[in-house]
Amino acid sequence: MSTVHPSIVYDWLRHDKKFPHVWCPGCGLGIVLGSLVRALARSGLGKNEVVLVSGIGCSGRLPVYVDVGSVHTTHGRALTFATGIKLAKPELTVITVMGDGDSTAIGGNHLIHAARRNLDLTAIIVNNQTYGMTGGQFSPTTPLGARASTAAYGHIEPAFDISALCATAGASFVARATVFHVVQMDKLLLQAITRRGFNVVEVLSPCHTNFGRQNRLGSQIDMMKGFKKAAVQASRWDKMSESEREGRFPVGVLVDRDRPLYLDSYKRICETAARLRAEGQI
Repeated sequence: MSTVHPSIVYDWLRHDKKFPHVWCPGCGLGIVLGSLVRALARSGLGKNEVVLVSGIGCSGRLPVYVDVGSVHTTHGRALTFATGIKLAKPELTVITVMGDGDSTAIGGNHLIHAARRNLDLTAIIVNNQTYGMTGGQFSPTTPLGARASTAAYGHIEPAFDISALCATAGASFVARATVFHVVQMDKLLLQAITRRGFNVVEVLSPCHTNFGRQNRLGSQIDMMKGFKKAAVQASRWDKMSESEREGRFPVGVLVDRDRPLYLDSYKRICETAARLRAEGQI
């Protein structure tokens, strides 16, 4: 991977307007921001060719710091706005940044259908296993038995596996990274941004302020060490037994396949309608 000169990274940030950022010290969202900016700088895209869309939550602030077209939408609706942008301006590279609650709870219906349609979008889903901004309530990815402000005696629901959900729903590219594995995350984001199809990168990120504190997971550094210990490269994961997988998760590219694009079908139907109208048939 080519080296990104600091001046190029600097050029992609709204450095003179929006910093310092609002996230808690040690939050992984700053790492995700850096990784995204490096991926964009390596992509060969111009700033006017990229649109970032976010919903509500801690991750919703991320597009504000990147010097591209950005839309801060309502809770769970990032993908709906992104869909409209892409259909209206298919030449744009459209990227959504969502949290686990934003994307799989109120936005869960939009997520599975975006994957089913194979929309030409990139979805970055930052999974911190909690609703961090609003006080640490449990989310669809909170582990079974974990504590939350709305589960004082332990969460009683099984968690969504975001990557498995997107893969099953039809996403053409699915990858998982952690904020500890930064070099790998840079590569995965670049892959997702520069390929066609509905491309999902799930990023595991610590919320030590709420989730970590309630579950006595230690500091943000302790939680990062936990990612290092639990993560297994996808190429090795398939060779492990069920007992070896206990308490661990795969990282890297999980799905990479070609599927028909919704955008191509949409273009064809528009052309057909225009032709029939010109011929006076409709």
